[in-house]
Amino acid sequence: MSAAADPVKIMKEEVGKAAAALVKSNSIVGLGTGSTTAYAIQYIGERLKSGELENIVGVPTSFQAEVLAKQYGIPLATLDAIDHIDIAIDGADEVDPQKNLIKGGGAAHTREKVVDYLANQFVVVVDGGKLVNKLGSSFAVPVEVIPMAMTPVMNAITKLGGKPELRMGVKKAGPVITDQGNMVIDVRFNDIPDPVNLEKTLNNIPGVLENGIFVNCADIVLIGEVIDGKPSVRQI
Repeated sequence: MSAAADPVKIMKEEVGKAAAALVKSNSIVGLGTGSTTAYAIQYIGERLKSGELENIVGVPTSFQAEVLAKQYGIPLATLDAIDHIDIAIDGADEVDPQKNLIKGGGAAHTREKVVDYLANQFVVVVDGGKLVNKLGSSFAVPVEVIPMAMTPVMNAITKLGGKPELRMGVKKAGPVITDQGNMVIDVRFNDIPDPVNLEKTLNNIPGVLENGIFVNCADIVLIGEVIDGKPSVRQI
């Protein structure tokens, strides 16, 4: 099968396109991180170029989003320069039936959380494999930690019943370093009965900057699936 006909890739493009279609002219858009969101950024750029959209300003959540936005001609602003965000589009690593999320597979969850919570409308783009009955079923909770606090934070997380592991770089010796210059601990929990409280508890550990549990935040979840070899998109 050629790459052009890869149904998974086409499905991600379709989800990205569906999210980009929700963006209206004269709006400030939070630009998320990840492979599916990358297509949304591409299609926002194409809508701008064709004149279908005008007066759009993007707020990137990562270096990746910033590079893509520039590539596709989306003007950018920082949070200092704006007073609201109309819509944010971002991916997720897990989505539960209450639309709670785990994010941070790309280690950008701190900036994503700032932008996504500010948005009047937060649109999540995922493929069907990201849907879970309970958070933490398949994905560890990423926790961004300042480097000096690594050991005490890991000890505190272990006392909470989590299994912490420092995220190591790929094709790089040593740990993953975030855009803020911190490290990421991936924490496995056997069960997350109360994501709302766990999010607060983790963030209250001294030295933790932010964690990847997003609660009461997502408004629309666009799910891409391949059914009988054909890509489709549904919304919850």
